[in-house]
Amino acid sequence: MTQRREVPGIRPYDGPAGGWGALKATAQAVRQQMELTEAPVVLLRTNQPAGFDCPGCAWPDKEHSSTFQFCENGAKAVTWEATSKRVTPEFLAQHTVSSLLELSDYELEDFGRLTHPMVYDAATDKFVPIEWEAAFARIGAALGAFASPDEVEFYTSGRASNEAAYLFQLFAREFGTNNFPDCSNMCHEATSVGLPQSIGIGKGTVSLEDFDQTDFVLSIGHNPGTNHPRMMGTLHEIARRKVPIVVLNPMRERALERFADPQNVVEMATYSSTNIASTYYQVRAGGDAAALKGIMKALMELEAERGNVLDRDFIAEHTQGFEALAADLDSTGWADIEKESGLARVDLEHVAQVYAKSKAAIVTYGMGITQHNTGTANVRLIVDLLLMRGNFGRPGAGICPLRGHSNVQGNRTVGITEKPSEDFLKRLEQVFGFTPPQGHGHDAVNAMQAMVEGKSKALICLGGNFAVALPDPALCFAAMKNLHLSVHLGTKLNRSHLLVGRETFLLPVLGRTEIDVQANGPQSITVEDSMSMVHASAGRLKPASAHLRSEVAIVAGMARATLVDSTTDWPGLVDDYDRIRDLIELTIPGFDDYNQRIRVPGGFRMPLPATERKWNTPSGKAMFSVFPGVRERYEPWPDDVLRLVTIRSHDQYNTTIYGLDDRYRGVFGRRDVLFMHPQDLAAHGLEHGDLVDIETVSSTRNLRLDNITAIEYQIARGSVAAYYPEANVLVPLDYIDKACGTPSYKSIPVRIHKAARQGAGAAPRR
Repeated sequence: MTQRREVPGIRPYDGPAGGWGALKATAQAVRQQMELTEAPVVLLRTNQPAGFDCPGCAWPDKEHSSTFQFCENGAKAVTWEATSKRVTPEFLAQHTVSSLLELSDYELEDFGRLTHPMVYDAATDKFVPIEWEAAFARIGAALGAFASPDEVEFYTSGRASNEAAYLFQLFAREFGTNNFPDCSNMCHEATSVGLPQSIGIGKGTVSLEDFDQTDFVLSIGHNPGTNHPRMMGTLHEIARRKVPIVVLNPMRERALERFADPQNVVEMATYSSTNIASTYYQVRAGGDAAALKGIMKALMELEAERGNVLDRDFIAEHTQGFEALAADLDSTGWADIEKESGLARVDLEHVAQVYAKSKAAIVTYGMGITQHNTGTANVRLIVDLLLMRGNFGRPGAGICPLRGHSNVQGNRTVGITEKPSEDFLKRLEQVFGFTPPQGHGHDAVNAMQAMVEGKSKALICLGGNFAVALPDPALCFAAMKNLHLSVHLGTKLNRSHLLVGRETFLLPVLGRTEIDVQANGPQSITVEDSMSMVHASAGRLKPASAHLRSEVAIVAGMARATLVDSTTDWPGLVDDYDRIRDLIELTIPGFDDYNQRIRVPGGFRMPLPATERKWNTPSGKAMFSVFPGVRERYEPWPDDVLRLVTIRSHDQYNTTIYGLDDRYRGVFGRRDVLFMHPQDLAAHGLEHGDLVDIETVSSTRNLRLDNITAIEYQIARGSVAAYYPEANVLVPLDYIDKACGTPSYKSIPVRIHKAARQGAGAAPRR
């Protein structure tokens, strides 16, 4: 790289992921948010048998046996929830909603925990206190006044428990709608749609034990150090066994380069670390399909050259569609593969050679695969690669989608879906005595489009930050303000709460870390991790306020006030969550002896037929797919168009921003940056630190983000990256994977222009 000028807040970070930097950041998070005397007790209860499940990522716990089972970002998630800061009625009496909207997302959440149920008062432009029963009565009356149940959207965050999510879907379906937008629609819906088409189930097939036995890992489109950080311990163990870990990712991510395990005494004492990736290829954003097809084409060539590369017996016995895949690979040219992927043929051939030597392979992937126009097809390509060598249903092999929030998978398992199965609806009818709605409801994008058009008039949010998570805030924010009713269950203030409609309620909930006591005593909730393990979680902290209620209690309270003729014993379900689990067992396969099995440390695993080479597809076989061509987009782009990737900082989890640093990428105290390859900077007549304007291409709307500081970074040529959710202003709401509805946050066509105003001043630290 050329000599760079100094840019405020931009400086190299030379340390590994983890290590002393992680411990320092953890201590800082504790110091800023919690009482120092209670923090150690709380953190040591995280992911322990008698404690609570981390409210952060969904990576499973191995044995609950190490000294501590939390990571840096897990500690941030815990301290962020268990903060000593409070948003009281007195605080809200001093601030209008209009004034709060002028603050950053970080500032809003940093004010602390909501303590009382509140309702918006338009006359004063403030939130004012309301009693719980009065809130429920007003919500019930408002819901009952709509012409159709389908005018209401029921949104679910991935942090909701199985019990709360199940009651939420029961409430909505007895009310009469299948409108269930949820956070999975915006991240791993391609997995939920693509995997059933290929292997008959929408979940990953590997366990932690498989990682102990694998001899090859292909890591595509994810940044584990930030987004699923407890995975780093697993990758650390694999790398130290000298197992090849091949990475395909547009950006160089420190956690995939080297990691120092804070529980490794030698590494901590010697300031050393372990290299994670054995080989790191910077695939172009939106070039994953081309890269995967290149690897498979190289496998086919190896098979033709020497034989015994493909698992012919497995293919013959367990799959359909291989001949069509082989013909498509044969007709796909290497020149097109290289151009679209940004990788050389020799590199992709190297990956194929390493894969061909393995006896058991795992492919891990994240939203770098799913958040594209062809995300569903991308997922199926990964399955194709694994099927070619029979890497399902044997130890050390399989597919590993890396989901985000700690129960996003569990929510889907217990019924949070806009496309319910006929069998599930029949079971609900048999157990509860009402006829559920049969038609497909709205996913997240459909829900917002219906709100924009005025067809949906109400939004009930079980957690989350709905409008901020979605693309095109100009459209989404205006639609939120036109709602007749919005209800938000949450722990902290966020921007979606402030986009007030005619009636807006803030209902404060108990957090994952807090004791939940109901009529029959202290309660546990359950969650499902990304490897289909279901286990119990019980908070240990005193609630942040005596006025908080559990998600279960609030959902039941709204249901009771709305469904006046319901025969469901809503109060009884609140008294004892075992009763909710009994109902889940009656209506959802796989939950046999639910209450007994969650009382065993570690819980139990949901059925995964594909791990037994049983394929619940229409053909009864695992299905190969054909990806036409190599392009992950619906239209060609001119050569001057770059591909924008939206990313999270290391001080961030989804829309929650813990701070303004992103130390592994060398960004401190600011978020207003655009990561660019040095040659792309030069090609646009730019230098490191110049201000640029970004404009989306091929949009019916003029989407722009102006005065962003462009900085040099190790990112693939033709690709640029900016922080989410700030860069959502560049993502059209209808720019989606048409097969599953997920917005294409990871490959937005943009043009970059030098801004008229120059100067690299950092955004102020708040």
